[in-house]
Amino acid sequence: MNPQINVAIQVLPLKAGMHPYKVVDKAIEVIKASQLPYKVCPFETVVEGEYDTIMKLIKLIHEVCFQNGTEELIVNIKIQSSVAPVTIFDKMEQYE
Repeated sequence: MNPQINVAIQVLPLKAGMHPYKVVDKAIEVIKASQLPYKVCPFETVVEGEYDTIMKLIKLIHEVCFQNGTEELIVNIKIQSSVAPVTIFDKMEQYE
């Protein structure tokens, strides 16, 4: 089984003297390039897709963050899975 999930990904890159947004922007570029549905929010980015695909995306985000100068990385992940598919649109339509 490889269900559709929604995942909130928060990337917190750490390096003395480096503004974290530089690395966060690179992480968002990776998400955008994945062509999965996503929504950038102030504290995290929400992505939807199949479980295995999202886990590969998270691994790639880790790699790109370190390639772009972070020395330490904290990634907070929230996963919603359901028998019935739930999309980002389903959750956000009433607020937009």
